[in-house]
Amino acid sequence: MIEYILICLIALLGSGLTFFSGFGLGTVLLPVFAYFFPVELAVALTAIVHFLTNLFKLTLIGKRANKVIILKFGIPAFLFALLGAYILTLLAGTDPIMTYSINENVFEITPLKMIIAILLATFALFDMVPYLTRISIDKKFLPLGGVLSGFFGGLSGHQGALRTAFLIKANLGKEEFIATGIIIAVLIDISRLSIYAADILKLGDSINYQLLFAAVLSAFTGAFIGNKVLKKITIKTLQLVIGAMLLIFSILLGLGIV
Repeated sequence: MIEYILICLIALLGSGLTFFSGFGLGTVLLPVFAYFFPVELAVALTAIVHFLTNLFKLTLIGKRANKVIILKFGIPAFLFALLGAYILTLLAGTDPIMTYSINENVFEITPLKMIIAILLATFALFDMVPYLTRISIDKKFLPLGGVLSGFFGGLSGHQGALRTAFLIKANLGKEEFIATGIIIAVLIDISRLSIYAADILKLGDSINYQLLFAAVLSAFTGAFIGNKVLKKITIKTLQLVIGAMLLIFSILLGLGIV
């Protein structure tokens, strides 16, 4: 019973709090699933909740998406997520560059996590430093953003933060920014899940479908509440919040905690 309460609570809060940023739900949900289930099952359950929640978000705000950016950013992201996910299957088991423990919890620092952490910390400064916040990304660089976001998303699952870091500088309105990010997230989810699907299908009856349904429903509720709150914030506030979240996420990622 405790797993239902904890997983559903984290799914609800995580979905609501990450509605604005476009990243983080999988990051907060995976450790909770992993506490109660084997890691491979936890990864599958998290991926399913993440994907279905993004589909639900589309029904709430998807019509406000920017179609030009979806084409320029989303298509490269989709294609390179396939490449990243494929490389992940080849690199499984690669040794970390450093391992340490705190209170019997073991954390691993990998080259991939360090690279993403440095990228995210750099992007975070562009959202928080006054002079840098006025800089926008030329649309000709959007395909590059899609390549990086998709590739690292397929390789490590951390595509959301990189995608958000690019899109928040693309001079979009708040609803347009969130809707565009959600559609691109769905494209990347479809791409990487097509690679992971075989492993998920192998789990078969070991998946607790009642718990999965409860977690998805909780995440839907969180997204619904987040959509209501969206109307009360400004794009400037959104930019500052995302900058802070990127910086915190980059530190945790660099330390191997997430």
